[in-house]
Amino acid sequence: MNLRIPLIELRRSVAPWAGAVVLLAALAFLHLLSGPWTKGTALWTAQWTSMAMWTRYPLMFLWPLAVGLGALQGLRDHRSRMSELLTSTPRPASHRAAALAGPTAFALVSAFGLLVVLGAVRVLAGDASYAHFGWLPISLVGALAVAAGAVLGMGVARVLPSVLTPPVLAVGTFLLASFLRQTTDGALPTSAVPNRLSLLSPTVAEARETLLTLSAPVHLGQALWFLGMAATGLALLAAAGPRGRLLALTPLLAGGAVALLLFPADPRGTYVIDRAAATQVCDGQVCVTAARRARLDQLAGPGKEALRLLRDALGERAPVAIHEATLPRALGGTPERSPGFLLVDFDDGMIGAARGEGLTRALIGQGLAPVCSPRSDTESGTLTDAAAQSVGAAWVLGAEPRPLDGTMHGADDQDALARPVWEELTALPPAEQRVRIGAMHTAAVSCSGDPLEALTGGASR
Repeated sequence: MNLRIPLIELRRSVAPWAGAVVLLAALAFLHLLSGPWTKGTALWTAQWTSMAMWTRYPLMFLWPLAVGLGALQGLRDHRSRMSELLTSTPRPASHRAAALAGPTAFALVSAFGLLVVLGAVRVLAGDASYAHFGWLPISLVGALAVAAGAVLGMGVARVLPSVLTPPVLAVGTFLLASFLRQTTDGALPTSAVPNRLSLLSPTVAEARETLLTLSAPVHLGQALWFLGMAATGLALLAAAGPRGRLLALTPLLAGGAVALLLFPADPRGTYVIDRAAATQVCDGQVCVTAARRARLDQLAGPGKEALRLLRDALGERAPVAIHEATLPRALGGTPERSPGFLLVDFDDGMIGAARGEGLTRALIGQGLAPVCSPRSDTESGTLTDAAAQSVGAAWVLGAEPRPLDGTMHGADDQDALARPVWEELTALPPAEQRVRIGAMHTAAVSCSGDPLEALTGGASR
């Protein structure tokens, strides 16, 4: 089969329109809708892995769309009433199947590939300093899933040539993908079904943690599953009778069985820490992960100054270094703790947006009273936390307390809560002030008391 035949098929099929629809739908989702992919350190153009994960995420509706469009293409011969004529020609059925499936699969893979290329260009234009190829299997499996879904839709439409087949397949696969969908309410993504079954879906969970990536068994299992799906679709297109159609299911069933054996039974084996990305890169006592090496220059100066001032204020209890937090944590979970280290999270609005002297104040506040409240999308803590950090930072710096930025709490609210505590604290003798600062630090580090109440000499809650 020469190149001329696929080009003719490409022009007379729905393939170009299918590719355009999939690409435009994905771009509209990522650019016009607001979600975790548009903010924080895990936005879809921030890092290579998060870009690959977020371009897989819309497959929850792009994959059913590809299946439905493939089924529409599979009805072409039936609509033109040429099925009997084509089966009577001496041309092998496998050639006809490849000629029908190839252009649509190529267009859909090209559309998904163009989406990834656009994301890659945005990543290169940003400040992603961690370059690697670990994201490629994520995107390659996504492209394979789109093509396999379309080919399977063609095969099913050839076996069930009804005008209802495309919409029923599209809706059915959408419901299936939604049922198998993984969510990130916990530290690791979970699903309503067993982990192995959830991995049969081409979509992935929301990429809230930039250091998490899919494990090798997941890539291999999903690749075999979608290859089996594509093989079944081609076999259904070429099958001539009931027996051939039953045999055509063999690749799908075999691929699914092998994939289920390869898939990890637990989410901890599905989403794993990228060890290379999580490696700490340091400037003296200030360290960030390799994935965010570009932030080190901004953090190093203010971080070293904050460590020096904290050592003067807390003595031996002061943190000896600053490290970026690396452990995944659930929304609503307690922040990571590390004895002797000040752990920073760039998703924390107070840390992520601060620069220079403001960053020094924020780090001092975090070092004196690390947040114990459950995690939110911005990690800013409660109003009480912000007020305690504001008072503590002002005491260390020898300045008036100022509201902290990036905390989701208004400046007036912070000042109203912090000002009386500050006046009471500074009215005490210096030795007693130091004791209360130490009590605040102890209450915050142990998550066993109210830091602001400790500054007023109150009991732990």
